[in-house]
Amino acid sequence: MSHVPTQALHDFIVRAKQATYVGDGLTLLPYRLGSHDLQFSDGDWTYHDSYLGERDFIGQEVIYHRRHIVWGMNYFGHILQPDRITAAQAGQVIKASLSRMYREGRFLGGFAHSVDDFKYIDTSEGDVLFFQGREWIEREGVRVYELVYHGGVVQE
Repeated sequence: MSHVPTQALHDFIVRAKQATYVGDGLTLLPYRLGSHDLQFSDGDWTYHDSYLGERDFIGQEVIYHRRHIVWGMNYFGHILQPDRITAAQAGQVIKASLSRMYREGRFLGGFAHSVDDFKYIDTSEGDVLFFQGREWIEREGVRVYELVYHGGVVQE
């Protein structure tokens, strides 16, 4: 990782996340049966997010710098209370909340945001080099959706 500055990596992650899922960015043909694939490129950097599922889903994000893998993140999210939140509602809350977090120039936890009667919360430990975290949505104090994630720098 010594050839890629940590701050440049962090800044690209924020831009890429903002431009893809949250920003309804470039969707690619699926790489795997049933997958949803999003991509963003800027100069020497390329970001790819690939996930499977809708209501309950699993995915992976990777970043390449000059065509070499440098960073990755895995995640799994699921609806806990389908009678209290739909997948569409969860998606709207997540997009609104993450959009606000990315505007702050960051993508890791310590963040809370309310959308109507839903509260989005994200917590994490670590930094861009190695991290793990959890996001969830509450409705009337009850956790109705949850996602766990982890990732960091990848060495070839």
